[in-house]
Amino acid sequence: RGEESVEAPFRTKSGRTLPYVFTGRRLHYSGEDFLIGVGIDIGQRKAAEEALTEFEGSFWGQRYPAIGQIWRRAWSEVIPFFAFPGDVRKILYTTNAIEALNAKLRRAVRARGHFPNDDAATKLLYLILNRTEKEWTMPPREWTMAKAQFAVIFGERFIKAMAA
Repeated sequence: RGEESVEAPFRTKSGRTLPYVFTGRRLHYSGEDFLIGVGIDIGQRKAAEEALTEFEGSFWGQRYPAIGQIWRRAWSEVIPFFAFPGDVRKILYTTNAIEALNAKLRRAVRARGHFPNDDAATKLLYLILNRTEKEWTMPPREWTMAKAQFAVIFGERFIKAMAA
């Protein structure tokens, strides 16, 4: 009685073999034992691990070994992103909008120069953020597909959050 996981290849109907992690738990219900489990495709995670290993062996990986070490140390924080479909991952790690906003804030601060106190700087940033928000008329292209994926993954939680 407990949870067990095993990593094993999974053969599809077409004959392709995919790396999977199978997790199962024995459940005793109404006097009978059941095995309940789920399998998760870890092909993208495996590909990412192989790419990191390949990078570490490359010229740049040898020249800057700290990069590979940093990725390995943070791997447990990186792996959960591979559980999401590609459209969702693209929304999560796209930084163009954030970089554009930071550039506007930096430009405003640089144009103003010096501030008499912290409140003056905060007020300027607040005004820039309010003006910038009015320019945001369209969501990112990937948002439609990501919304559909979020609705599938999170179900009722996502629908309630979108309605709020």
